[in-house]
Amino acid sequence: MKKEFIFLLALIVLFTFGVTVFVQAQIVLTNPLQGINNFEQLFTKISEGIALLVGSLSAIMLIVAGGMFLLSAGNPTQVGNAKKALTYAIIGIVVSLLAGSLILIIKEIIGVNTSGGGDF
Repeated sequence: MKKEFIFLLALIVLFTFGVTVFVQAQIVLTNPLQGINNFEQLFTKISEGIALLVGSLSAIMLIVAGGMFLLSAGNPTQVGNAKKALTYAIIGIVVSLLAGSLILIIKEIIGVNTSGGGDF
């Protein structure tokens, strides 16, 4: 009973102190979407991020596929799995490299004005 009381008291003191510090601190949140004024710019920014992520993961998968080839020791099943991983990694890199063009094509299809210039 005494341990529970001390623990509860300590918890209340820590929580109260934490809230007091949090209330006194001035937190400044900056806008992570600076320079984005419309949906087109937001769509472009998101697609750039996805392309970067896909490209990075594809590069990692190239390394993993190489390791799979080395560790397969001639086992046809493992060599087949390594070939699949290599193929998908190459497809991922191609898609990430063509992402800018794909976005421009989608913008043309849906009728967005692309004459303003983009980051691609």
